[in-house]
This record gives sequence, structure tokens and C-alpha cells, in this order.
Amino acid sequence: MRRSQDTMTRLNAAISERFGEHISLPKDVLNADELARILEHRSQRAFTEKPVSEALLRFLFACALSAPSKSDLQQADIVWVVDPPAREAFADLIPNMPWVHSAPVFLVFCANNRRIRQIGEMRGKPFANDHLDAFMNAAVDAAIVMTTFIRAATVVGLGCCPISAIRDHAKAVNRLLALPQWVFPVAGLCLGYPAREGQISPRLPMDITVHVDRYSEDGLQQKIEAYDQRRHVQQPITKQRYVELYGSAAFYGWSEDKARHYSRPERADFGRYIREKGFNLE
Repeated sequence: MRRSQDTMTRLNAAISERFGEHISLPKDVLNADELARILEHRSQRAFTEKPVSEALLRFLFACALSAPSKSDLQQADIVWVVDPPAREAFADLIPNMPWVHSAPVFLVFCANNRRIRQIGEMRGKPFANDHLDAFMNAAVDAAIVMTTFIRAATVVGLGCCPISAIRDHAKAVNRLLALPQWVFPVAGLCLGYPAREGQISPRLPMDITVHVDRYSEDGLQQKIEAYDQRRHVQQPITKQRYVELYGSAAFYGWSEDKARHYSRPERADFGRYIREKGFNLE
């Protein structure tokens, strides 16, 4: 299939905007238009009122649940929150994210380590892997399913915004969804038709995040400072965190924002919640 000049323009523009560099795509690579869609990914927080049909949504569920699964254990579930009072309850939990209320569809992706335990009981076999990896496997399966859902939704023109903040209220979410032991929420997801295009978020340069043979932090501070400057030009952060603690920075870049972000405890009770769900984290 011949690669169009339009596709190449999109690829080059997205790579430049995302990483601040140029990467040449080999000429023999197929389906470059799909690579362009991946590189152009944008989180969407504003949606039109156009509904997402149940038929399309179930098709996307099928796409998502076709994702790779650790040892074919299939430890991911999706909860489609339809009931209006339940939707309002989620919106009330996270009032600083109004798109939780306004999105036509709200989903919760859950990790499920319960089913394999039940299957063991059905077949009269012991569950001999009651340790941290049971939690890890289920959480990763759910994350892969959600990522695959986002990719499928983007292909058909929908926009998504993951909501990790539901884990700030894990016990409340647990009650709302009636989650049994060994099933826990990984993230919510807002879904709908985008009201506007959105913006590509610049990412750290790949000489920080891609390693060959050995992990390396050579020149890390200088590279992050350069990234701060590049991102500030493209996507400046307009509101500084915790000014009452740290004052107003003359230059407020990504690294200052993230340092402040994680200077305060978040989800400190999540480990207790997971243990109460029956997981042994040793």
C-alpha cells in the first residue's frame, strides 16, 4: 500500500510535537495511517451530546477483551455505569472533573483475581499463588484491556479520558459497583464523541525512557530541564500546585508540577483496601 504524503506529514508532525525530534519511518512499514492515529492520541474531556450506541459499545468491549492476557487467565472486567443515580454518585466523588458527569458513557475497568480462585475450587485444585504477583497480574490485565479499548474507540472517532482518581475513593467505588473479594477498580474511563480536537501532550524524550542493554540516567537533570522548556512552549501549565506551601515559581514547568504533586500523600489507604479485598501483598 502506497503511503500518502498526508500520512507522512501527520506522522512527522505528531512525532515532533510529542517528542521534539524527527524519526524516519522505514519505507516498508505497512498501515502508517494507523501509526499516525496512535501518535496523535489525545485525551478528551469535552464531548458532544451525541450518544454512543449500545451496539458500538459492545463491539468495543469485544475489541478490548481481545487484548493479550497473562497466561490466558483473563483477569479483567468492565463495568458500564448506566444508572443515573450511580453516574451522579461517581461525579460527586470527583467534582473537580466535570467530564465524569458530562461524558455520554462512563466505564470502570476492574482487575479480577476472584474468577481464577473460583475456577480452582470448581476443579478441586488449591490456589497456590496467593502473593503479590496475583494482584500484579490482575491489575496489568485490566490496564491492557483499557488501553486496547481506548485504541479501538479512537479508531471509530470516539474520545476517551482515563480516570485514575476513582482509586482516591476505592471503598466508595467498591460499594457503588458491589465488587466482591479479589475484584478491585483500576481506573474509570469517560467516553464520547469529542467536542473539539484536543491537544497532543508532549512526552519525555526517548533518550530518557528508552534504554539499550542497561538502564541509564546519564544527563537526566539536564534532559528533564530541556523537556520542561519544550513542554512549556507547547503546553504551559497555567495553575501552580500548593502555592500556600511552596510559593509561586518564576518558571513553572512539568517537573516542578510533578514534584509538588507527589510531595503530598495520595491514596495512602489503597494498600489497606487491597489487603481487605483478600490479597496477600507479600
